[in-house]
Amino acid sequence: MSTPTPTRGPTPRTGARRHADGMNNISMYLINASLILLVIRQIREHPLDARSLMAPVLAVGCAAVLFLHSVPAGGSDLVLEAACVLAGAVMGAIGGLATRLRLGADGRPLGRAGVVAAGMWVGGVGARLAFAVAAGNGAGPAIARFSIAHHISGSAAWVAALVMMALADVLTRLVVIYLRGHRLAAAPAGTAARIPAGVRG
Repeated sequence: MSTPTPTRGPTPRTGARRHADGMNNISMYLINASLILLVIRQIREHPLDARSLMAPVLAVGCAAVLFLHSVPAGGSDLVLEAACVLAGAVMGAIGGLATRLRLGADGRPLGRAGVVAAGMWVGGVGARLAFAVAAGNGAGPAIARFSIAHHISGSAAWVAALVMMALADVLTRLVVIYLRGHRLAAAPAGTAARIPAGVRG
């Protein structure tokens, strides 16, 4: 008589594979690297036009197309995803508020990411990259144990949470910067702050 194979719950080996696979794709590294390049570009003062505002959205949109095939909702997946979205939104809001704005000679708002704004973006990208690298280089079993203990269904939930975190970061940052720029441009000429281009934030 053979011993029946347990049917409830993943085994440690299959659990680790199921929770870690899919988070070490080279495309994820490329997308996050592109976001770092975007924030490096934004360290230089630039007009807040459609092109500068849309470039980060397009980069993260590519990540969403590549990775966000579904949004798992089983177990505690939604809690994980909501927590990552909230973290991304907070980082985006801080980055947006920390971006230096001034009016150019033509009355259009100009923006430049200072140390805090750039640090929030690079920190978020770095954290996601570190997680992806760790998942593919020995941390898979630990991620599996954490996921199983907290009822997270698998790597798809982690990937969705990380991509939505990036989306929340970028979109919140752009909304805050756009609203600040619009308010600055709409302010009376005598009260709108014009910061010299050489001043660093």
